Amino acid sequence: MKQVKNIKLTQFTKSCGCAAKIGPGALTQVLCQLKKPNDPRLLVGIETADDAGIYQINETTALIQTLDFFTPIVDDPYMFGQIAAANSLSDVYAMGGKPLTAMNIVAFPIEFLPAEVLGEILKGGQDKVIEAGAVIVGGHTIEDSEPKYGLSVTGIVHPDKILKNTGAIPGDLLIITKAIGTGVLSTAAKADMFPEGVVAAMKSMATLNRRAAETAEKFTIHACTDITGFGLLGHAYEMAAGSGVRMRLQATAIPLLTDAAEAAHIGLVPAGAYRNREYLKTITMDSTVPGNIQDLCFDPQTSGGLLLSVPVDIAKELLMALKQAGCTEAAIIGEVVERGEGNIHVY
Repeated sequence: MKQVKNIKLTQFTKSCGCAAKIGPGALTQVLCQLKKPNDPRLLVGIETADDAGIYQINETTALIQTLDFFTPIVDDPYMFGQIAAANSLSDVYAMGGKPLTAMNIVAFPIEFLPAEVLGEILKGGQDKVIEAGAVIVGGHTIEDSEPKYGLSVTGIVHPDKILKNTGAIPGDLLIITKAIGTGVLSTAAKADMFPEGVVAAMKSMATLNRRAAETAEKFTIHACTDITGFGLLGHAYEMAAGSGVRMRLQATAIPLLTDAAEAAHIGLVPAGAYRNREYLKTITMDSTVPGNIQDLCFDPQTSGGLLLSVPVDIAKELLMALKQAGCTEAAIIGEVVERGEGNIHVY
């Protein structure tokens, strides 16, 4: 890949530490004002904050549609393109589908950054889309003082094989397929700290969830979501609340990226983590869980792994299959305890 020298993409961003999103509280207030669509062909809409929308075409095919974009969280433009594309494609995998086409979404300060920087961003995104077995068919670009990049992705899934973030049942075990900590390590990168952890975070964020999704396809999955801006606990809460259950997560079982715990310990925690914590009132923490690990549970992730709720009798077999497929950080991190209202206890 071509190196674009002396460019610090992140200096053009107003936000820091992660792919900043509007906080879950503010977003909920906005969305509740919108009229819900009433179309029997819309199989998945916005009602349960699922990862993508799904529209049925015929008896064997449903269309998956999703969109995501954000400001640079790394300085290397090619890596930024890869990460943003992997993040956008993830929603299709979280719904049990296969991505087919993608369109670039670009905002770029062409007067302040050379065109070759944009070329490297687009090349990174294109290479990741090709890796996913999909194709870029176009896009839209505007001039903006703050660079932004992402994809609108279209995929397909059989209507009977859709994975939703609802459906978890008491007795299920919870499996995560990637380590967490990308938010604090992106913050560390801006401070030129923890270089080993930053490299590990970039590699994780640029890794597609394709292998995890294709492995999970062979097993019974009751619920699935991917871990992104609302953090592990935010997305676990959406699954628990949508499923009408209560969950328990074991803090020591949650896989952490290299240096993530130390970075959080010294306070390199992005603002999004505090917004997530403020919103999630149904989360309780055992007094034995260290403060930095609590912060990481709320840490907003970029291109995080899948969170799967699976029957207890197949959990270990699935975990082994995930590791054999290359998801080496995959782990069983908790359980669905009983019926409830989305309460989660971390111990």
